[in-house]
Amino acid sequence: MTKVALINHGCAKNLVDSELMLGMLSDAGIDITLDDKDASIVIVNTCSFIHDAEKESVQSILQMVNEGKKVIITGCLPQKHKEELKKVIPEIVAMLGTTDIHKIVEVVKKLADGLTDYIEEIAEKPLYIYPESVHRQQITIGSSSYIKIADGCNYHCGYCIIPTLRGAYSSRTIENIVDEAKMLGEKGVSEIVLVAQDTTSYGIDLYKKPSLAKLLRELNKIESIEWIRVMYTYPSMIDDDLIDAFKNCEKVVKYIDMPLQHASRTILKAMRRPVMDYRALISKLRENIPDIAIRTAFIVGYPGETEEEFNELREFIEDMRFDKLGVFEFSKEKNTAAYELPKQVPARIKHQRKKELLSLQQRISAEINQSFTGKKIPCIIEAVSDDCGIIARSYRDAPEIDGLVYIDSQRPLVPGDIELVGIQRADEYDLYGTVE
Repeated sequence: MTKVALINHGCAKNLVDSELMLGMLSDAGIDITLDDKDASIVIVNTCSFIHDAEKESVQSILQMVNEGKKVIITGCLPQKHKEELKKVIPEIVAMLGTTDIHKIVEVVKKLADGLTDYIEEIAEKPLYIYPESVHRQQITIGSSSYIKIADGCNYHCGYCIIPTLRGAYSSRTIENIVDEAKMLGEKGVSEIVLVAQDTTSYGIDLYKKPSLAKLLRELNKIESIEWIRVMYTYPSMIDDDLIDAFKNCEKVVKYIDMPLQHASRTILKAMRRPVMDYRALISKLRENIPDIAIRTAFIVGYPGETEEEFNELREFIEDMRFDKLGVFEFSKEKNTAAYELPKQVPARIKHQRKKELLSLQQRISAEINQSFTGKKIPCIIEAVSDDCGIIARSYRDAPEIDGLVYIDSQRPLVPGDIELVGIQRADEYDLYGTVE
């Protein structure tokens, strides 16, 4: 029997798409393996957000081709570069676009039956419709799981290709999301992590108004779920109703992921991002939601960014003391507004600015982490092993991107449980503690 493997690249939203494709294949009775060496057909679900992500995806494709696999490419890369990909790697047997994953079973069956003709299913105008009837085949089963509440994007930030690759914003219904969360809870998942290109626009297409706060209040009622985490929020969409939901829904962790991208009004305007008082917004969040942890991300080296504007960003980071922070060098992407902009910043300067901000944040992060020494904070148990001991995450840490908590315990701990951990020491990124 033909065996199929899948290699996933990119963000959590891509991971959900990969799990959906595996679910479709499994429901169709197709044999799936976790070992690509054991497969004759390999699906590579790709990312195309920045150049480095594209490079990583292409390396996987080439490796599978060189190993003689029939390679199906899905996701953002074929949506963006279908002509170039087929020309450069003619061995590719099939490509599916970002919103064509529902065709994966049909394509795999044709290849398994010996079809040798190249297959291409890529919508010219992508529109993501979540396949609600599919049972996701989760790649990683653990204490937490992602739920995609929407896809697509209605914004047109100057540096971003996502609206072209993913289409207009498309929300799932509250009922379907709640049903999925209940199912995950019944499987033993303790934490659900809500993802979309922009979670704060959730419901704007279905319910004619932003409805993330309403969704959070409904999810908060699910008994089997302990934590609800929200990623990818948009600053101008954070209103009083949403702040109230974060504050008063006891299962919503006091953590917000809010990429701000820059602090200079000039650069924000050039980026086509909200030009607003970020300092006031952050103060409001901290005043209304005690102990909130704020994660953000910034882009350095956007075309035209002067030394003065970079210094403004650095000063902003110093003043705001974010709990978690990512820095990206501007990546010049075709079909974006920033691609043709003058005053492109040299790579050397972009790299230097990124390094400077990360060094600053490392110091801030170490100081913040040290402030938890001697305190008890709730943590979710991730793994228990003889080799690594007990690994957990605090409510202040999102899966895969933030820090960890390493625990000593005199009693057995169970993955997925929430425990109060007494913090004894800390470094720049991780905490170390005990459970009584």
